[in-house]
Amino acid sequence: MYAFIGGILEAAAPGRVEIDCGGVGYSLSVSDSTLSRMPKVGEPARLYAHLSVREDALELYGFYEREEKRLFEMLISVSGIGPKSALSALSVMSAGSLALAIASGDADAIARAQGIGKKTAQRLILELRDKVEEASFPGAPYAAPLGESTREAVEALMALGYPASEAARAIASLSPMPEGTDEMVFLALKGMGK
Repeated sequence: MYAFIGGILEAAAPGRVEIDCGGVGYSLSVSDSTLSRMPKVGEPARLYAHLSVREDALELYGFYEREEKRLFEMLISVSGIGPKSALSALSVMSAGSLALAIASGDADAIARAQGIGKKTAQRLILELRDKVEEASFPGAPYAAPLGESTREAVEALMALGYPASEAARAIASLSPMPEGTDEMVFLALKGMGK
């Protein structure tokens, strides 16, 4: 229903902003990431918007980037993830980092968000991994979808104790990309040792 809302920023507080749009004030729930990028009160602001309709309430959610909104909508499509949990996940990490955590299967990173436990994080990974890999999220430290050998290399580095985000960054930084998983792991470890 709403693509974006633009106007003058009237107020900003943790988790919420108010935008005056032609004399009508819109109150939007926002992530910490979006809040940190808002201009000063009294200056023009524009947020991509999502309207959440429930039996007892209509809630507007605002996002600084279109990709953050798109990931939010993917998150709330998963059973057990409501708008507040999705916004919490986007407050804990950027859209790119969250997309990477989903693509690489890092349930621990996702479970840091308030309202998302380890089992819910695992279900979220199961349902969204393919969708996230097909989409492009700026800030995610991989340029192309994770292929089978790339995923295996990331998982091998995680088995050695590296966090998923660091493992994925190390693999993504390889250029040219080796074909075999063993060679990817070897070169990534060599690169991380520098």
